[in-house]
Amino acid sequence: MADSGVEIDEALYSRQIYVLGVEAMKKMSASNVLIVGLKGLGCEIAKNIILAGVKSVTLYDPSAVEIADLSSQFFLHSEDVGKPRATVSAPRLAELNQYVPVSVLDKEPTPEDIALFKCIVVTDLPLHKKLELGDAAHKSKVCFISAETRGLFGYTFNDFGEQFVVEDTTGEEPLSGMVAGIEQSADGVVTCLDETRHGLEDGQLVTFSEIQGMVELNGCEPRRVKVLGPYTFSIGDTSALSAYTRGGLFQQVKEPSSVNFASFRDALQSPEFLFSDFAKFDRPAQLHIGFQALHAFSTAHAGKLPRPGNDDDAAEVLSLAKEINDKSAQKTELDAELLKKLSYQATGDLSPMVAVFGGLVAQEVLKACTGKFMPINNFLYFDALECLPIGLEPTEEDLAPIGSRYDGQIAVFGRKFQEQIANYREFLVGSGAIGCEMLKNWAMMGLASGPNGVIHITDMDTIEKSNLNRQFLFRPSDVGKLKSETAATAVVKMNPDMEGKIVTHQDRVGSETEAVYNDVFFDSLDAVTNALDNVEARQYMDRRCVFYRKPLLESGTLGTKGNTQVVVPFLTESYSASRDPPEQSIPMCTLKNFPNAIEHTIQWARDLFAGLFTQPAENVNAYLSTPNYVDVSLAQSNEASKIETLVTIRDCLVTNKPLAFDDCIVWARQRFEELYNNAIQQLLFNFPKDAITSSGQPFWSPPKRAPDAIAFDPSNVLHVDFVVAAANLHAFNFGLKGNRDRGYITAAAAAVNVSPFAPKSGVKIQVNENDTSAESGAVDADQLESIMASLPDPSSFAGVRLLPADFEKDDDSNFHIDFITAASNLRASNYGITLANRIRTKQIAGKIIPAIATTTSLVTGLVCLELYKIIGMGSGDSKRKIDDYKNGFVNLALPFFAFSEPIAPLKQKFNDNEYSDWDSFDFDRDMTLQELIDYFTNEHKLEVSMISSGVTILYSPFVNKKKIESRLAMKFSELVSS
Repeated sequence: MADSGVEIDEALYSRQIYVLGVEAMKKMSASNVLIVGLKGLGCEIAKNIILAGVKSVTLYDPSAVEIADLSSQFFLHSEDVGKPRATVSAPRLAELNQYVPVSVLDKEPTPEDIALFKCIVVTDLPLHKKLELGDAAHKSKVCFISAETRGLFGYTFNDFGEQFVVEDTTGEEPLSGMVAGIEQSADGVVTCLDETRHGLEDGQLVTFSEIQGMVELNGCEPRRVKVLGPYTFSIGDTSALSAYTRGGLFQQVKEPSSVNFASFRDALQSPEFLFSDFAKFDRPAQLHIGFQALHAFSTAHAGKLPRPGNDDDAAEVLSLAKEINDKSAQKTELDAELLKKLSYQATGDLSPMVAVFGGLVAQEVLKACTGKFMPINNFLYFDALECLPIGLEPTEEDLAPIGSRYDGQIAVFGRKFQEQIANYREFLVGSGAIGCEMLKNWAMMGLASGPNGVIHITDMDTIEKSNLNRQFLFRPSDVGKLKSETAATAVVKMNPDMEGKIVTHQDRVGSETEAVYNDVFFDSLDAVTNALDNVEARQYMDRRCVFYRKPLLESGTLGTKGNTQVVVPFLTESYSASRDPPEQSIPMCTLKNFPNAIEHTIQWARDLFAGLFTQPAENVNAYLSTPNYVDVSLAQSNEASKIETLVTIRDCLVTNKPLAFDDCIVWARQRFEELYNNAIQQLLFNFPKDAITSSGQPFWSPPKRAPDAIAFDPSNVLHVDFVVAAANLHAFNFGLKGNRDRGYITAAAAAVNVSPFAPKSGVKIQVNENDTSAESGAVDADQLESIMASLPDPSSFAGVRLLPADFEKDDDSNFHIDFITAASNLRASNYGITLANRIRTKQIAGKIIPAIATTTSLVTGLVCLELYKIIGMGSGDSKRKIDDYKNGFVNLALPFFAFSEPIAPLKQKFNDNEYSDWDSFDFDRDMTLQELIDYFTNEHKLEVSMISSGVTILYSPFVNKKKIESRLAMKFSELVSS
């Protein structure tokens, strides 16, 4: 049992909490993990689970470091050769997370040792040793994972014992929705509100709340669903229940699942496979035999694996595979060529493959520790043979080790291809979570380490504490430093060959930096890799890559989900060619007056924060610093908006200017009254709870929820939370010293004399989006002049400026999230909406993207596998077809893997010629406008309808005819600059 009293460092784990949840984090923080084997794969797994925050990690690998280990083990250095792997790696891994102690097991683990752990992971061990550990773990009910990578091949296996309970199989938020009707019948058909799909599946469980009439369903035992349509489902017999009248919500109830696992020994003989790529349906069974054949070869040759590219060794592996297959209870047809490649690559050790399996296996460890998400049951095999250069078969001599840190990569691709990798020129846009993992992989690959190689990195951000949970190149001492520079320094330590090969920038990519990232810059590049967290920047970089015809590698993560996309000039569509639908916005009338979900109240509170603590201070500063402020700054505003702004300025500078913190408490208490009492009273005055619409229906019908006003209660924690946060933020705006003494603030707030409120007639309230009437009556023409006359002379406030509160979600001391949480939950209380805790509020208000290191590791590994193919293009590897490339989508929670070939670019045909976004007409001289028009008319039989540069129209039939005629003789250099 996890200790429910365990404190989780929210500042460090905030993004991961949104993936796993607090309870899973607590279980994880009570779990001890043993990792056996500290080559690249073992280190990658250890890195990811240490970042995640297990209780402790113990390492076992007494073997001496070899130079080839540096192909993928990023915490080993050349001076470590000859030292025990685990001993050298432990202190470097321990730096990743102060909360996770890392120790070294100094003897071979016994069954008694294994029983002390929640999970053990075995990587580099002979098969008979793995079987012994697997038997001991199964007997002790300890979760067991076996994993290996061999060149472009790899597998993982899980045994989590019998009746392993998965508390949440998907990690998705439970579904909920509003009920429009429930039949009193044998089927109990539930109808959801119009245009609201329920999203449920057959067999899922639901319960209900707020049902009127059929009240027996409120809080009922979960009922199993049968889906009848997108808006209807049945819940079984309701004929004995009261008749349904109106309202109500359904909530999905997550159902734990019990899973039985076979032991490693049993599964080896009777395997089951989770398919990682349905295009390779026949491979898992063959690779299952092939990996056993490699172990048999190693046993017969004193621990040595087949030599790279050696046909004799490959023939022996094939012979052993046939023997194993003949004895197998599940015989399969063997592909000699596939097993030959497996033998050739047996000593291969590739950082991208290690990253893929390191992320995947680490997530399985977290599943073992928490019961969160569905584990892989039995075996998963994966290969990326399509990364091998087409038409280029390295010789055995080219594949042979040379005593280099890159020998693990050379064993797969050869020395000639290694030279291409070393002289590659790459641009990495972003050095956050994906960027850090990408740089680590590139350092291990030796990308750009040659005489002509270079990596450009740009990232304008500085390091924050919340980054440390995923962006593993950074340490606590780096907080506040620039990401690009710190990341570059870290990977040079991992591979000194990168010294002087990384150029760091701190410029945002965009039209404003095209003087930096200009023609010369892009012409010098071979490819671009995005590691961005926003669509706008991704689309901009995509347009630049299309313009300069550069390959682009794109990826992204969302919790346990990840995707990759490869963009190849002329062969695939660009990133921007396919777009996700825009996010649905919340209607303004819903936010202002009729919220029905916690997301609505949180957005309202976020807007309130800006309206109280950001915009007023900015308006005051603009008024004090801008001559003729009303005419200049408010010229485009309507009269009502001008008055609102000017009243705010007057209040800040004259009417309600606080002189001490006590004034801020009074101000906060008054805002409470206005927002949660007066406004609600006015709303109910306009629309009483028994109001009827013109159609005869109750006004307060779903989705509308009738609110109740709240009276301030100094004994209510939530009420005081609002006043404390609001008073301190108001004090900040005016440069006054804050106060965190809740007792003092509570007493002061309780003593504030609040005037009684009486609702007013004639106040207009927006009911729907089509209702454009104002919230208040018409503006008096003289009112604006009166308010302007009451404003103080800006010169009397020389040097005075207010401090706007710029929203910052990750500073727990600034009251920003405290205010939004309290403001949102008070409004939710008004409307009877279930409250949200601070963590949930922070995620929604801060638009935080859930993230975890495991997904990031796997996704960047997949990207780097595609990079091998892109690099091959530079060696004349132009025979690749579109189906040689892979776009990927993964969901580690399910787990689910899907790979597809990229989409070809859309082509349009003009006069028997086809053109795509990649095509352009290039001219090597400065033509006149007339010459360009004549060129298209004469050479391509095309009529020019418009010519533009940026947002400027240079030529179009609807432009003034005289102006066009004057431009025809002008050269384009003149046109663009004029």
